[in-house]
Amino acid sequence: MTPGPEHSEDCVSWERGWEVISRLDGDGARRVTQALEDVAPGLSHLMVAYGFGASYSRPQLAPRDRQLVTLGILAALGADRQIPLHVSAALRAGLTREEIVEALTHSAVYCGFPRAINAVLAARDALADGSAHPSPPGTPGGQ
Repeated sequence: MTPGPEHSEDCVSWERGWEVISRLDGDGARRVTQALEDVAPGLSHLMVAYGFGASYSRPQLAPRDRQLVTLGILAALGADRQIPLHVSAALRAGLTREEIVEALTHSAVYCGFPRAINAVLAARDALADGSAHPSPPGTPGGQ
């Protein structure tokens, strides 16, 4: 979903967000936005325009640092369904598998062991089944 021409500033945020999310999440971005289009197209638009276009693209943190923060927050929220997508994005942003697991392990102290364990297991599954990979689809190393 793209914004209408009557919202030009919003359109710029959406386009910038789509560029960022596509670079980080590849096909995952397309799958998530398509899944939301059927039930909540407005949420899909907000996620791209504001989550990635207005927030994620800010220059104060490097993408790898943003992914560390994101993984910790997802673990704290118990948002295990989001972990695989962000593990893939973290790899593409330059984090290693070991750094990802360490960040999730570290979260146990702050968000509790059950949530950290669930996040680590979600990351393990994504890393093991190949759904998380460092290279965009269609490139060497990608799916």
